Amino acid sequence: MSSTALSIFEAITDPRRASGHYLYPLNEIIFLTICAVISGAEDWVNISEFGKNQQEWLRQYLPYRNGIPSHDTIGRLFEKMDSSEFENNFIRWTQQVSQLTQGEVIAIDGKTVCGSHDYATQQRAIHLVSAFASANNICIGQVKTEEKSNEITAIPALLDLICIQGCLVTIDAMGCQKQIAARIIDQQADYVLALKENQEELLEEVKAAFAIMPVQQVEEQLDAGHGRIEKRQCAVISDLRFVDEASKWKNLNAIVRVKAERVDKTHRTQNQETRYYISSITNAQQINTAIRHHWGIENQLHWVLDVRFNEEGERKRKGQAAYNFSFITKTVLNLIRMDPSKGSIKTKRLKAAWNNAFRQQLLKI
Repeated sequence: MSSTALSIFEAITDPRRASGHYLYPLNEIIFLTICAVISGAEDWVNISEFGKNQQEWLRQYLPYRNGIPSHDTIGRLFEKMDSSEFENNFIRWTQQVSQLTQGEVIAIDGKTVCGSHDYATQQRAIHLVSAFASANNICIGQVKTEEKSNEITAIPALLDLICIQGCLVTIDAMGCQKQIAARIIDQQADYVLALKENQEELLEEVKAAFAIMPVQQVEEQLDAGHGRIEKRQCAVISDLRFVDEASKWKNLNAIVRVKAERVDKTHRTQNQETRYYISSITNAQQINTAIRHHWGIENQLHWVLDVRFNEEGERKRKGQAAYNFSFITKTVLNLIRMDPSKGSIKTKRLKAAWNNAFRQQLLKI
């Protein structure tokens, strides 16, 4: 096989290797799973059925001497695979296939996979913290935590895994921490961090500064679509003489106030909101654009995984199954997004199920 996601995932250690008792090689199961998911499969049963119906096509690439494994066999393997190996291989692959541009916005945000909660064993739902490259429109890495509050420790771990040099990292208020800001600067990147009550003293000083200090820059952006119009006014102050807390944050060069006004023409509603940020850069236009792009991780990643891949609905609860499978879905989503042909994600997955040549095109094999 070519140097694709499929070949990189072959480097994962087979958890059954010590016993030596298995009929289906690891690379065959991973290859089957990626091919099935890109063709619309959502669970172990779907994956096994896809294999049974596409066995001859699969054998063009791997032997499958013992045929296609059952759904139970596939599920048990994903439960036992070392998730850290999946994590590292996924990130290595994204670094090979994507070239981050200077100043590209890397949005970092968390999402709970509710379907991974298991009441019988009292296993908590896993919480995934992902990094999303806005210009490339792909996920470039993720780590897991047991709950949202642990994002504070998960974010530095994720930053250590991915290459962010020359990029602009955006994180919501949970990640507005001195250590995280310092970690980003140490990796030769910049940051725009949302500021809320978890940094109460800094927030109060920022609000007071905007009340008494002249604004150095103001930039407005207008977005319209789907019956909504949103106007964002981004005000930046880089004179931080009245923000005593600023000296405690590495390379904090600007405080930011964004006044957002959204009009929903369909429901005839109007919402106004004021948000505050801290930033290592001072350009109002760049900051405003980065804040808008940050929400892309919600719309272009989390929403797509829930709606198009049914991540919330599928119950993969045992062992490492949910976390390992999340790398499969993100790999497939990235492959679809990297394909230059026209069509929605749903359309491309349907086409991959119907058309072997198109499936090969998406998989780059």
